[in-house]
Amino acid sequence: MTHSVIFDLDGTLIDSAPDIHASANTVFTALGQPPLTRAEVQGFVGRGAPNLVARLCESRGLPHEGPEFDRVLARFLEVYEGAQALTVLYPGTRAALEALQAAGCKLGLCTNKPLAPTLAVLRHFGLENLFAAVIGGDSLAVKKPDPAPLLETLTRMGGGPAIFVGDSEVDAETAQNAGLPFLLFTEGYRKTPVEALPHDAAFAHHDALPGLVAAFSAPAVP
Repeated sequence: MTHSVIFDLDGTLIDSAPDIHASANTVFTALGQPPLTRAEVQGFVGRGAPNLVARLCESRGLPHEGPEFDRVLARFLEVYEGAQALTVLYPGTRAALEALQAAGCKLGLCTNKPLAPTLAVLRHFGLENLFAAVIGGDSLAVKKPDPAPLLETLTRMGGGPAIFVGDSEVDAETAQNAGLPFLLFTEGYRKTPVEALPHDAAFAHHDALPGLVAAFSAPAVP
């Protein structure tokens, strides 16, 4: 059975935390704040840029809503859209995506990263033509773990049996909410032990992914 395989992005296909960290520091040091640590920033990654910036503002005693916050968020998005220099693909990512596509799988992307920097980083790595559908964190009115972005990605891919691949608590919850099987990449940004997250299979290197998908029998989504 050929599946659609839908991926999260940050912490699943790319390690973007260094660029997110650098972008946040560009913005917050300009506000007179002391430098943020990578751990501080990475701890808030996963629920979209507005949540990330709001939590960072809150942690530094800055407004996390209202006009002043809106200006900080807009500046972060401006900086982050062009930030790819420190981001890397996880080992085996490109080969796995190409192998899945060669095996007849449709590929999709469902991320809470805003759409503009999502498309920018896909272009940066030459991956933009591999995905039949791309949904960003601002593509719909809601974000993951609401199932709507994941189900909309699948709809744009033509429906049918599908698997979701991600790295985090948010991704595991999204898959559950959407009723899709979940493959957990264990080397991303999750904070919960692997055994505590609901998943159908786990993998530590993308070399394993084509075999997992080939062996998997996913239920069709109506």
